[in-house]
Amino acid sequence: MNYLAHMFVSDGTPEGLIGNLAGDFVRGVDMSSLPESMQTGIELHRAVDRFTDSHPVVMRSRARLPEHWRHYRGVLVDVFYDHFLARDFHAHAGEPLDDFVERVYSALDAHRDSLPPRLQRAAPGMIERDWLRAYAHIEGLEAVLQGMSRRARREVALHESTAALREHYEGFKQDFESFFPELLKFASAQSV
Repeated sequence: MNYLAHMFVSDGTPEGLIGNLAGDFVRGVDMSSLPESMQTGIELHRAVDRFTDSHPVVMRSRARLPEHWRHYRGVLVDVFYDHFLARDFHAHAGEPLDDFVERVYSALDAHRDSLPPRLQRAAPGMIERDWLRAYAHIEGLEAVLQGMSRRARREVALHESTAALREHYEGFKQDFESFFPELLKFASAQSV
């Protein structure tokens, strides 16, 4: 799952939201230097990644992408799934996407000094470009993917993958709807 889903499965506290986001930003960081609640969120993030990466429904979604996306299938499906979560957020969360996003952005701002360095650098752009709300629309998704392309090691036009999303939209949507309840059960069991 990508940023939105990782934070969605957190415990909902500001530190939990940040920890579940920080999992993608802590390579080379001494984990013991981070607050314990953030460490717990990072551990959940990693468990969710392992669960997601090995799930048969996610594998089916990855297979929907053309061969030329093979190196990026995982991240693209993660972003596509965040699109479906954002699109129907209220149905999954019982709260508007806007309210959740404002809580996340407030948490990032309030805890900016304790964020891992890479997240400290990324958070202002995430907020300024409003990544989390952008997931709700394919055009916004394309902008997020263009930003990811700029940060990739080699030049790749990730935003062009939305052609496959459009072509197989119902299939990806069905995959997400099948997978997401299982992810929620898994994440809930991790915090017991």
